[in-house]
Amino acid sequence: MGISKKTAIVYVDGLNLYRQRLVSDPQFKWLDPLALARLLLPTHEIIGIRYFSARIKPPLLDPQAPSRQVLYWRALATLGKLLTLHEGKMRVDKRWMPVVPLEVGRDGNLVKVRVQKIEEKGSDVALATYMTLDAARRVADMHVLVSSDSDFAPTLTLLREELGAGTALFSPIETPSRSLLGAQPHIVKVIRRASLHRSQFSPTLVDDKGTFHIPDAWKKQGPLSEGACAR
Repeated sequence: MGISKKTAIVYVDGLNLYRQRLVSDPQFKWLDPLALARLLLPTHEIIGIRYFSARIKPPLLDPQAPSRQVLYWRALATLGKLLTLHEGKMRVDKRWMPVVPLEVGRDGNLVKVRVQKIEEKGSDVALATYMTLDAARRVADMHVLVSSDSDFAPTLTLLREELGAGTALFSPIETPSRSLLGAQPHIVKVIRRASLHRSQFSPTLVDDKGTFHIPDAWKKQGPLSEGACAR
């Protein structure tokens, strides 16, 4: 009779993962987070993924981005009950901000330019809340954070010190922040290109709406060399 694996729940900071790891490698944006979690944590059974994101609004330079996101969310939905999508809000404001490097105008005030500031609201709070709630309820043995945002350090610390829960960090960047490492997660791994390459959805998927495909803009740019995969 085999020994059952310990269990894990994965909490994906979708916008952080996109900005810090995927934006520069469009051929990896068709990412299957369940496959990635199973690859990086083979010692545990992945019993759930909580994916936190927000519906983007059409940016001026890329009006097709929202339609690609819709396709990706359809791909996530093919994972069924193993994945829960938690949707925040995308806020777009126009503000006056100081130029960089700083300049002082003739009136003695900082020179400012009008910019469009895009912020995701609600997702970080929701992630920290669900991570804490799941740990308090003893839903799983390990709670895996996929983010490089140092704001989650107190959450990891609380889980480990106050709730006695297992914690892990899958970092989208090569060198995790000191704050996140200072929370002393039990497992720390860096999400590398080789892992992304091995954790893609099938180019063609089927759901209750029919057949759909990876967006053309995300298709692979050609086979990766061994050296590229190692990075």
